[in-house]
Amino acid sequence: MAIVKEDLLYTRSHEWVRFADGLATIGITDYARNELGELVFAEAVSSGRRVVPGQSVGAIESVKVAADILSPLTGEIVESRTEIGDELDQLTADPYAVWFVVIRPDHLSELDDLMDAAAYEDFCASEG
Repeated sequence: MAIVKEDLLYTRSHEWVRFADGLATIGITDYARNELGELVFAEAVSSGRRVVPGQSVGAIESVKVAADILSPLTGEIVESRTEIGDELDQLTADPYAVWFVVIRPDHLSELDDLMDAAAYEDFCASEG
């Protein structure tokens, strides 16, 4: 069973969102990490870019598959974890401790489209 943290919001593409002080920090969930398997590469886009929901803000590859990390929000990337490719061991051990980007959202109402922990657990159960 994947670990789901109560204090986060979640997307259908298995990103987590921590919203605090007007900023949204984005990473991948434990479910995503489990599905990916052994990680071999990760990168995040550079800060200063504007993004919309569904736009790639990073990429991750495993020995099985490659996947984009998708923005759940419209806004500006104000911080990027450019060294994430050097943190694959930590990302594997605890995906909630390693984030990809921080976004300053334009529309806080977009947070309402995300799932809380209970809804995300139900979503993961239905996937698999």
